Amino acid sequence: MQDYQKGLALNLLAYAVQKNTNIDRLCALSGVALSELRDEASASPSLKQINALWLNAAYLSQDPLFGLHFGESMQVAALGVVGELIRHSRTIGEALTHAASFAHLITDVLTMVVTASDQLFTIEFVPNVKRSRESPIVFRQMMDFFLAFTLHEVDGLILEKIQPVTVRMPVCAVDQTEYKRVLRCSSIQDSDKYVLEFDARFWEEPILTADYELQAVLLRKVNVLTEASRQKGVVSERIHNFLLANAYLGVPTLEAIASNLNVSSRSLQRKLREEGVTYQQLADSMRKSLALHYLQAGQHPVKEVSYILGYNELSAFNRAFRRWTGTTPASYQKQQSGARIHS
Repeated sequence: MQDYQKGLALNLLAYAVQKNTNIDRLCALSGVALSELRDEASASPSLKQINALWLNAAYLSQDPLFGLHFGESMQVAALGVVGELIRHSRTIGEALTHAASFAHLITDVLTMVVTASDQLFTIEFVPNVKRSRESPIVFRQMMDFFLAFTLHEVDGLILEKIQPVTVRMPVCAVDQTEYKRVLRCSSIQDSDKYVLEFDARFWEEPILTADYELQAVLLRKVNVLTEASRQKGVVSERIHNFLLANAYLGVPTLEAIASNLNVSSRSLQRKLREEGVTYQQLADSMRKSLALHYLQAGQHPVKEVSYILGYNELSAFNRAFRRWTGTTPASYQKQQSGARIHS
């Protein structure tokens, strides 16, 4: 049986690397052996080790919102079999119902309750009171993680960046600006509960566009790149890896990347200039690779591919694609379709 808690710990370590954290020091401080986490036959990490990983990851990355940013970045494919159930659901409602049913396999920090009405559907994360009292700081990091992860994974299931109608959670002393950005809600209501509320129209939204085959390939590639370059600390490589890992959700803005890496946009731009590259160049390279993949696959119309890649206007995508290839997306897709027929 798949060890989901061990898998979550491994993904936490992988994300910490993306934030330029020394993984060997993180494991040493947390009393965790990376070789044991990778060994399917070894025991799951203890509660003490899990708590230490969260605490030390936030400390070494110098990111007090480590859990929130980790949740923004993690992919549903990392959940293994549970992720497979989610992505093979017919609708958003069905996917979330599956997620709620299997949440206990991933964590004992909370249970997930999903309810729907004519106007709204609600996801409530019900805390394990005992766990919340054992280590309040770790508990808050993990609750932030699940709020962000759940919201952002819905983006991978439909062609729309879904926004909550309401977010309810205990408002802490930390500036709410980053919570509002990650959770896409301008007003976060203070509450003793952790709740995301959405417009009911999304409940029956069909799952059509998530390309999880591409995601799996990208994740394997980024894991190799991360392992090979984790000691280099090159900012452009970290951004490239981040873009690869999240490419099936489109290309994020510079501001989103900077916030996730816990630096200012200006500082990130300066560091990239020092390496002789711009964020636009990195993003364009990723957009070109994705555009070629989607158009070659022939499963999405050009307008849909344009949206996936973050273009507000089809004309902007057409101009960019012509700059990359010398032809239009429609012409390229037609050529690829003809090549498949004759192969």
